[in-house]
Amino acid sequence: MARDYYGLLGVGKNATDQELKRAYRKLARELHPDVNPDEAAQTRFKEVSTAYEVLTDPEKRRIVDLGGDPLENGGGGAGFNGAGFGGLGDVFEAFFGGMSGQPGGARKPRGRVQPGADSLIRTRLSLAECAVGVTKHLTVDTAILCDICVGAGTNGNSKPVRCETCDGAGEVQSVQRSFLGQVLTSRPCPTCRGAGETIPDPCHKCGGDGRVRARREIAAPIPAGVANGMRVRLAAQGEVGPGGGHAGDLYVEVVEQPHDTFVRDGDDLHCTVRVPMVDAILGTTVVVDTILDGPTELSIAAGTQPGEVIQLRAHGMPRLRSGARGDLLAHLDIVVPTKLDGKQTDLLRKFKGMRDRDRAEVMSAQSEHNSGLFARLRASFSGR
Repeated sequence: MARDYYGLLGVGKNATDQELKRAYRKLARELHPDVNPDEAAQTRFKEVSTAYEVLTDPEKRRIVDLGGDPLENGGGGAGFNGAGFGGLGDVFEAFFGGMSGQPGGARKPRGRVQPGADSLIRTRLSLAECAVGVTKHLTVDTAILCDICVGAGTNGNSKPVRCETCDGAGEVQSVQRSFLGQVLTSRPCPTCRGAGETIPDPCHKCGGDGRVRARREIAAPIPAGVANGMRVRLAAQGEVGPGGGHAGDLYVEVVEQPHDTFVRDGDDLHCTVRVPMVDAILGTTVVVDTILDGPTELSIAAGTQPGEVIQLRAHGMPRLRSGARGDLLAHLDIVVPTKLDGKQTDLLRKFKGMRDRDRAEVMSAQSEHNSGLFARLRASFSGR
């Protein structure tokens, strides 16, 4: 006697595919072995799965409607282990709300038109260019829109057609047997690569991709205050996507070149000024050729000591997207002469005689005079 497949699912003979699916999902939630370990429930779950498999197959359902049983006489395995793709797929759907995140368990084809990728190019800038800002004319090699098909990928008036391999789904599915029964696997269609359609007569220039690679010149505005490693974003100047999709962005990365005079530390600039001993004693002025302000006088007071730092406020680098500027810090290197002639030596001895209070002595590490020196020594040793 033929089994009552409609009765097993609790639906009428005129039930639609959606009604079959809802009935099966409801029963699967109640009877699945992970939810209901009862032996009778497991047997019932196998019967329900088999009924759903039969009624969702048009040919098998036709046999049932004629009063037959499509699973008799070796017509197919019954129960959970015999359930085909449809039954197992909807087991997952019953518990996880649909396969691949799409209603009804179907994955939509991704389509031919896809957004383009971002691109990166590096450009070398001098310290002066970083300070004032500059427009760099760069040559980039990216994918651009095909000028023949304008992204369509077709030749002339031809049109894309539904992929015959996946029937427009964008993926192909296969069923493999495992210790759990039959397991469904899906992968992108090898013919259309997930697009769901193919181009029988592709564009002769781009081969159906809708884009071609080309070199082009662009003008990249670099703002004042950029530093090494910073990136400037040029919107929609990157790679055009497959099928003529929206272009990605182009990022221009700054590679700052070392300067002969100045060392940059954020927005501040550092330089070293060598001062002869006599000028340090008597005081003098030195002209520093700054980056933004041109030649600038640096006043060195009489009695300047070795290692002193003179700060010129707002003479450093501009802050990015701000009117403020960093400082210029001049580190003084007092130069003691190593070779003196007889006359110079006699003059210095006379000078020493006039300064009988000046004499060499060992200072306390805690003295105010030595605090700065020992701080520098500690920093030097700790940095080793």
